[in-house]
Amino acid sequence: MNDLLQLKGTFEQAPYKGGGGGTNLPKGKSINVLRLQNLLKNLSELQVFWQNQSLLSGALITAHYIKVAAKTNRLQALLGNNSNSPNSSVVGAKFSNDDSPKHIITHYISRNILNESIKQLRYSIDILNQKFNGEIDCNTIDKINKKEVLFTPKTIGKTKFFKIIVDAYYVDKFDVSTDDVIFENDAIITIYKTDLRTTQLLEKIGINILSNRIMDETTILLRPDELETLKVKAPFLISMAVSDLSEITKDDFEFIDDGMIKINSPEHEPTIGVIDTLFDATVYFSEWVEYTNMLSNEIPTSASDYEHGTAVSSIIVDGPTFNPDLDDGCGNFKVRHFGVASGISFNSFTILRNISEIVSQNRDIKVWNLSLGSKLDIHSNFISPEAAILDKIQFENDVIFVIAGTNLSSGETETRPIGAPADSINSIVVNSVDMNNQPSSYSRKGPVLSFFIKPDISYYGGDSGNPMRVCTPTGEAFVKGTSFAAPWISRKLSYLIDILGLNRDIAKALLINSATGWDKQQNDPSLIGHGVVPKRVENIVHCADDEIQFIIQGISEEYDTYNYKIPVPVVKEKHPFTAKATLCYFPACSRNQGVDYTNTELDIKFGRLNGKEHKSINNNYQTEEFGHYTWEEDARKIFRKWDNVKHIREVLTGKNRELKAYDNPLWGLSLKTKERLDEKFGEGLKFGVVITLKEINGVNRIDEFIKNAQLRGWLVNKIDVDTRIDIFNVAEEEIEFE
Repeated sequence: MNDLLQLKGTFEQAPYKGGGGGTNLPKGKSINVLRLQNLLKNLSELQVFWQNQSLLSGALITAHYIKVAAKTNRLQALLGNNSNSPNSSVVGAKFSNDDSPKHIITHYISRNILNESIKQLRYSIDILNQKFNGEIDCNTIDKINKKEVLFTPKTIGKTKFFKIIVDAYYVDKFDVSTDDVIFENDAIITIYKTDLRTTQLLEKIGINILSNRIMDETTILLRPDELETLKVKAPFLISMAVSDLSEITKDDFEFIDDGMIKINSPEHEPTIGVIDTLFDATVYFSEWVEYTNMLSNEIPTSASDYEHGTAVSSIIVDGPTFNPDLDDGCGNFKVRHFGVASGISFNSFTILRNISEIVSQNRDIKVWNLSLGSKLDIHSNFISPEAAILDKIQFENDVIFVIAGTNLSSGETETRPIGAPADSINSIVVNSVDMNNQPSSYSRKGPVLSFFIKPDISYYGGDSGNPMRVCTPTGEAFVKGTSFAAPWISRKLSYLIDILGLNRDIAKALLINSATGWDKQQNDPSLIGHGVVPKRVENIVHCADDEIQFIIQGISEEYDTYNYKIPVPVVKEKHPFTAKATLCYFPACSRNQGVDYTNTELDIKFGRLNGKEHKSINNNYQTEEFGHYTWEEDARKIFRKWDNVKHIREVLTGKNRELKAYDNPLWGLSLKTKERLDEKFGEGLKFGVVITLKEINGVNRIDEFIKNAQLRGWLVNKIDVDTRIDIFNVAEEEIEFE
C-alpha cells in the first residue's frame, strides 16, 4: 500500500474582480406594471399595520420569492437605503412548502425605509407607465445599459429604477410572517432580531424572565402560559420554536452474565470527551475514565440511567477487546465523561449551557462524542438550538463533535427525519449499517434544511443478527443503535488528530474520503451519507499501490485561493488517472438566518489547466469567470453550494480513458470564497482537502509524483504511521529532572 502524502506549499490569493454588465432581468424575461402595483399594495398595507403597532419602532417585512434565490437575485433596492443593502436587514429565511421550494426571507427595517420603498415603487410605476407602456423587458434594459437608448428618469436614478424592476421580478409578495406554535411543555423560542433587547420586548408584552432562561440575544426558554401570551400579543416576533423536553432515542440492550475482562492501566493514550448519560465507576475500565456528574442533586436517578453512557465509553476505551471483528488498530483511549442526562429524557436548555461550559473548561480535548439524540424530528426550515450551539463551539474552538444519527423507536418500520442534535452542520454525524454495509433497520434519515447531507458517514452499530458488545454496570450487553456506531468514529478521529497530528479539517476529510469509492454510490445518501468508513485505520491513511493520495491544507484570505502547480504524472502526453477530492471546513453559522444557515461558501475546483480555463473534474461551471451561470437551486444540488463538505469525483467505469495533457500539464486547485452576509466570516477560514488519483492501468506512479511535486516547490511528507506514533509517545512522556 502507498503512504498518505502531505503537500505543503504556498496558495496564491486573489480578490474578486467583479464582472457582468448593468442590472438586468434574466434573458428573455419582462416585467409588467401589475407586479409593481401588487407589491405597492402589499407594502402600503404593511405600512398601516406597523403604524398601529407600538411594540417596535421598525417593521418586520417578509418577502416571498418566486424561487430559491441566489444572493444576487435578492432585494437590491426595496427595503434598503443608500448606505446599506437590504441584505444587511435579513433576520430570517425559510423555504415554502411547495413541491418546488421557494425562499421566504424576513427583514427588519426602519419605518422610514418602508416609507421610502413605497415612494420608490410609486415613482417606478409612473416611469413604467409613462416611458415603457407598462412593461419592460431585458432587451430594452440591455440597450439602455449600453447607451444605445437614451433614458434619464427625473424622480429616481436609472440604476435604482432597474434594481426595483429586478426586485419586482423575483419577489412575488410582501407580508408579515407568523408562527402558530403549540407546546405542552416548556419551549425554546427564537424571536426575530430587532433594535430592542429581548428582555425589553418581553417586558413590554407582560413577560418577565430571569437571565438563566436566556440563551443568547434572541433565544429564550418560555413556559406554555408565557408562549401563549407572546402568540396573542406579538405572534410576528416568533421566528423559531422547539420543545425543551426531548425524549432520548432508545437503543436496544440485551444483558448477559459473562466473565470479567481485564485491562492494563492507562499511560500516554489520548483522551476523548464523552457527553452522555451517567457513568458507573464500578466497571473494569473505570481507571481509564475521568467522570463528572453534571445533573442537579435534585434529579432522582436509577440504575438504568447509567447504562447508555457507560456502554458508549466502553467502546471508546476498549471496544476491540469485546468486538474483535471490529478491531480498528487504534488501540485504547482515555475518556473524560460528563453525565448531562438521565436515561429517559433531557432538558435541552440545560444541556446547551452545560456543553458550552464543558468544552471551554477542557480545551485539551479535541474530539467529543455525543450519542444523545431526540426522538422528535428536526425542523425543515431551521437548525435545532442544540445543533446551533455545537456549530458555534466548533467555529470558535479547535474541536470536533461526533454525533449519533438517532434511531427509530421500537416498533417503527417507516424511516423518518433524524433528531437533534444530528442536524449539526460542522459535526460528523454517524448513522449505522449492518455487516453487509446496508442501512440498519432503525436508521433515520436526512437531509438537513432540505439540502445538507446528513448523516456524513456510516459505521457498524449492531443489528438483530449481529449486535454490538458493550460493557454496562451489570456486565456485558448486546446492543444496537447509532449511539454505538459513533464511538468507533470518535476513536478513528482521535487517532488521526491526537496521534498522527493531523488537523481536524484534514481528519474529517480523510474519514469522509475513505467512505467513498470509485463506483457510483448505490445506497441512499440520506441514510448512509457519503458511505461506510473502513474498519481498519490503515485503510484510511494508506491507499492502493495504483493510487496517489495526498492532503493539502490552507487558509482562505481572499475571494480566490489557488495553486496551479499540482504535477499529476504524464505518460505519452496523457494523464492516465481518474481523480476524486474531498473538501472540509468549519464555517460560522447563523441560526436566525433559517435555511440560509452557513455564512461562508468555499467552492472547489480541481482539475487540468487549459490556458485560462480550469477544467474541474466535476465540470463545475457555477462561477462567472467564463460567462457561465447556473440557478441557485441547481448550484446547491449539483455543486453542493453552501455545504461545508464537498466530495467531487470521476466514476470508475472500467472504460475510462487517459486525459489529454495540455501545453501546461499541471493541474490546479482553486477555492472561491463567497459570503452570505456583509461580514467577512470567510477571511482566515481554514480548510483541508484530500485528493486521490487512481492510475487506470494499475501502475504505481507515486515516486514520480513525489519527485515532480518537489521540483515544483512542494514540501512532500509521507505520513509514516509508526514514526508518528513514536513521536506521540515521546511527547507524552513525563520527564523527571534530577
